[in-house]
Formats: sequence, structure tokens, C-alpha cells
Amino acid sequence: MGVGVVLLFMPFLGMSYGMTRQVMLSLMLALIVSGLNLNLGYAGELAMGHIAMYAAGAYTAGLISKAGVTEIWIQLLAGALVALGVGLISGIPGLRLGGWSLAMTSFFLILLVPDILSIFKESTGGRNGLTGIVPPTLFGQLMSEKQYYLLVVVVTIVWFACMRNIVVSRHGTALRVLKQSPVLASSVGISVFRMKLTAYALGSLPAGLAGVLFANLDMYISPEAFTFTVAMTVLAASVFGGSASIYGALIGAAVLQFGMNQATNFQEYGLIITGLFLLSGGVLFSGGIAGLGQNLVRKLDKLARERVGSQLVPAATAEVAPIQGARLMVESISKSFGGNQALSQVSVEAKPGAVTAIIGPNGSGKTTLLNMISGYYSTDEGSIALDTEEIHGLSSYRVARAGVSRTFQTPNIPEKLSVIEAVEAGRYATERVSILQAILRTPKFKRIRREDRLEAERVLNLVGLGEQRDSDADALPLGNRRLLEVARSLIGAPKVILLDEVASGLDEDELDVLADLVNRLRDAGLTVVIVEHNFQLVLRLADEIYVLAQGTVMAHGTPAEIERNPRVMEEYLGVINDADGSNLIGAGND
Repeated sequence: MGVGVVLLFMPFLGMSYGMTRQVMLSLMLALIVSGLNLNLGYAGELAMGHIAMYAAGAYTAGLISKAGVTEIWIQLLAGALVALGVGLISGIPGLRLGGWSLAMTSFFLILLVPDILSIFKESTGGRNGLTGIVPPTLFGQLMSEKQYYLLVVVVTIVWFACMRNIVVSRHGTALRVLKQSPVLASSVGISVFRMKLTAYALGSLPAGLAGVLFANLDMYISPEAFTFTVAMTVLAASVFGGSASIYGALIGAAVLQFGMNQATNFQEYGLIITGLFLLSGGVLFSGGIAGLGQNLVRKLDKLARERVGSQLVPAATAEVAPIQGARLMVESISKSFGGNQALSQVSVEAKPGAVTAIIGPNGSGKTTLLNMISGYYSTDEGSIALDTEEIHGLSSYRVARAGVSRTFQTPNIPEKLSVIEAVEAGRYATERVSILQAILRTPKFKRIRREDRLEAERVLNLVGLGEQRDSDADALPLGNRRLLEVARSLIGAPKVILLDEVASGLDEDELDVLADLVNRLRDAGLTVVIVEHNFQLVLRLADEIYVLAQGTVMAHGTPAEIERNPRVMEEYLGVINDADGSNLIGAGND
């Protein structure tokens, strides 16, 4: 905000037109970079098509200006909408491909800009550029140079305020979860494609606004302003300034714009200079200039906490409110991958208010079964239902919204989130808040944000991590990361929770916390399904046990029955009994 105020007053401090022009160009570049940051830094998608959206905004403004529409606010609205349309048209097919396919799709979109302008050269001027743009007006009054400068600054301030509100809301957290792992995102009820498309569409808006402002700067635009070199400049500014930063776009844009301006005598080396900025930003200091500042602040905060000690008072053990669990029915499901039969006619029933354990040697199909319940794999045959609702065939995020939550064998924790923020991500789909409500900070947004925080604190206390709420989530020890995943799985009020190897890496104290928590969740009415190698923990917690071997159910029964089952003892535990029942060989569980 302070920087914005300084920029607003710069023309009144005797700054030359040449300097104000460079500031305006820097702010326009920052707008484009901020759109790229939403995709690259937050959603984790390298999409370079923002230059095409920048061109769409510029030519929209130029054409309607020549048609007699000189009101700048109408041009800004029209340019943003046209850029949004370009973003949606190019983003829908590109985002379904994802990864490098999206990068290549957006790259070719940039290459198409000159050809499209040539096709409609009677209107756009083709490669000669669009001339005859009329100076802009504001409410019927011709804008002076100072007024136009102030407009550029105000538009930039408003956009960055909107972006900041999005990034620090649950939508920004959801984008970081998506960047970490689409699988993780879908497990908490986030629609991966819709979230990617939302980020791409939002990123198109500032590019369109920048295009409108650029068209009215010199009253002339040409294809040379929207080339691959410009796209590389935008990428370099993003990486150098910090792609995962709200204001890194301003830093990177200022450095690139003023740096390239000083190199006007070396235009033929422009791409090389841009490449050097890319390398320095990506190699010398990961996270860009803004990332260095964020890391410094984080270290200072950590030192301050260590000096004064934690100000958090350890909370009493949180109560588990009654939970309406659902009956999970897996009936005769089969799944093969190529010629490998992973599961064959497997049936499992998990009841509310009970702990159902699934055990078996490595490769027996345990995690495959959980993945099929979660919607990551489709069934070759058979059915999966919650109570009377069929969930097989649903996409994974819809299964999560239906009430199935889970943890993973390897804890999946997003970077650059605090413990409490990482847990809050699990509540994204429970009660929806629109992007507009997040930008405007409406009463509904504030209410749900308070509820997110209160629920996150409650479940963190449940798993014993209440005092670490402000720590970096991805820096926790392995055992605590597993408990954090349990907390994230619980915050969305699931009907069924799937715990995949959740005890792995826990020490004795953490195992006691976990066992106590599972018992309390069962008593509250939740349906708990646990896949675990710790046989003694399974015997301690489970009400029913299913034993898988080679993709089929080898045995099913109570813990006492499974413990006495000779086939289970032999194939799963490696224990062979002689005729009188005494152990001959004990290999322990795997």
C-alpha cells in the first residue's frame, strides 16, 4: 500500500515524462506477470498464453476506440472480458492435457497472434500495426498525461488488492494444494480441472487490463509488442521476482523493464539478457527476490518464537462430537492393470461406529482397494456404495464430497503453508465461498473463515498438534506429518475415513495418541477403515479384519479369529505352527 501511495504522488514530485512512461510500462508488465504467477506460482501450471490475452485486450481497446468508444472504463471492461474469453477458449483444451502439453499449447497460441492479426488485417492493420486510436476519455472528459498515469497506478493497485485477497483466502490455499498434488487436491474435494481453469481465467484478466492500458499509451499497437521475446520477458520477471509471491510480480517487472530499457543499444541480445534473469532467479535464489524476503521473515519469526517461547496454552483434549458415519459396501470388485490382476472379486463391508482393518503382505492390493474406493481407479466389475448411494464411477473429488476422506502412505503436505493452513485445506468443499466473496471480504466469507480456523484448531488438538499450528507444515517430522494428514482428513466432517499406513514412522507416544483418537472416532460413530502393517496395533484397534493375499480376501473375522487363523499366521506373519499348535518359525510381519 505504501508503494502505491508513493507511485500516485510521483508525477507531482517533478518526475519527467520519460520516467513516468517507464513506470507505467513496468506496471503493465507487472499486471501480466501477476496473471502468470497465479498459474505458475500458485497452481503449478506453466501457461504462457497471457501474451495472447494481452494482445486481445490491446486490440479490443484499439478497435472500439476507433469505433468511437473512448471511455476508458468501458474499454477496460471490454478488454478484460475478451481476454477472459481467449483464456477460456485456449484453457479448456490445454488444461485437460496439463503439464508440458499446456505449456506447448500456450506457446503456440503466442505464435498464432501475428497470423491472426494478418488474417483480419483490414481491421487490425496486420503486421503494420493498428493506428488511428483516439485518446481516452473518462466520463466524457479527455484525460491528461497525469490523469492517465494515475489511472494506470489505480488499476494496478486495485488488481493487486484483489489478487492478494484471493491468494490469502481458502482459494489461494486450494491453489497451493493443487500445485503440490492433483491427487491430494481431489482427496479434499477440489475439482482439479475447475480449479486450474479458474486460475487460468483469473490470470487472463490482468493481462487484458494491461493490453487496454498499453493501447492507450501511444495510440498505436503492432504485433511486435506480443512476440515470444515478450513472453520470455514475462516469464523471467515472474521467476526473478518470485512466482509464488503476490508482489514479486512488481519487483520482477520493475527490474526487467528498467534493465531492458538500459540495454536499448543491445536489442539483439535481449533474449540472452532475459535468459540470464531466468537463470539467476531460478538457480541462484529459488523463489526469486520476494522468496528471499519471505524466507528471511520466516526465519526471524522462528527466532522470535524460540526466544519468547510458545504463547499457546496447551488445549485440553478436544471432544469428538457425534458423527453420522456411513456404511461402506465394496461388493465383488475386480481390477487389473494390463495382464496383472490386482484385485479379484473382493468384498468388504465397513460399518459406522466400527474400525475395519485391511491387512496383507506387500503387493496384496490394499492400497489399490483404497484408491478404488476413493475414485482414483475405476472398477472393472463390482460396486462401491455409501449406504444406498453408489460412488463407483464418480470422479475422486466427488467421492470426497460424498463423505470419503483419506490419508496417504507417504504424507502429502503442500509447501509454504503453516500447519493450520494445511489442515484448513481439508474444509474447502464443505461450505462454498465464491471468488467474488473472497475479493470483497463479504460477511459470509468472514464467517466461514472463522469457522475454518476454529475447526482446524479443534482437529489439531484432537491429534496433539495444537501447539504447532503456526509451524511450517512441510518441515514437521514424519510422525507429525502423518498426524497432520489425519487432522486434514477429519476437518471436512467425513462419513468414512481411510487411513493408509498411518502408524508408519510414529513413536510410542504418537501411537498412543493415534490409537486413542481412532477409538474416540469409532465411539463417535465414524466409519474407520485402516490399512496397516503394524499387526499388534491392528489387533488393538480393529473390530473386524480383512486379510488380502494376491488380490483376494484370504480371511475375514474378528481380531481373535484372525490371530488364531493358521493360514494368516503362515502367509502374512510368516509363522508356521506344528501339529500341537506351537510356533516353529517366526518371521515377524512385513
